[in-house]
Amino acid sequence: MEAKNTDNASEAPVQEWDEVTTELDKGEFSSLDNHPSRYSTWLTTLNADGSPHVTAVGAVWDDGAFWFQTADRTRKAKNIVRDPRCAMNVTLDDFDVVVEGVARKVTDPDVVARIAGIYATRGGWPAEPDESGHGITAPFNAPGLGPPPWFIYRIEPTSATSVLASGDTGGSTRWTF
Repeated sequence: MEAKNTDNASEAPVQEWDEVTTELDKGEFSSLDNHPSRYSTWLTTLNADGSPHVTAVGAVWDDGAFWFQTADRTRKAKNIVRDPRCAMNVTLDDFDVVVEGVARKVTDPDVVARIAGIYATRGGWPAEPDESGHGITAPFNAPGLGPPPWFIYRIEPTSATSVLASGDTGGSTRWTF
């Protein structure tokens, strides 16, 4: 992994990646109990014309990656089929972080069940695998997704950028994986 201070490239990185992952591992941004204006995760995919498509998604962080769910009929899912490059953004207490990477639909029933379990326990959303084991279901979801099943996607990180919130120690660090 390469780290770079983007505020002053000649200085050492202002933030350690372990500090970022420690906060992401807490999973507090994924809870339905949080105030709706805090800890939202935003996914950016690429439209066919190359323009960005940005949308709020329910995401979790686990095993060094962001995971999100959506229906096959959504624009984000269609964008990922065509071009899997994307970015996930989240604001945490002390910094903002954007993780760029490649999204892939997950079909392994064990992984789908594990991520559904994380949504249920960490996020308070009662997701569970559907009968096929390849999708998930729950009593509710975003209305625009339509009926279940919904599908799990994993973003394999290729780079990340953080911006510290504190003015006296603020800075920006970029990691390339």
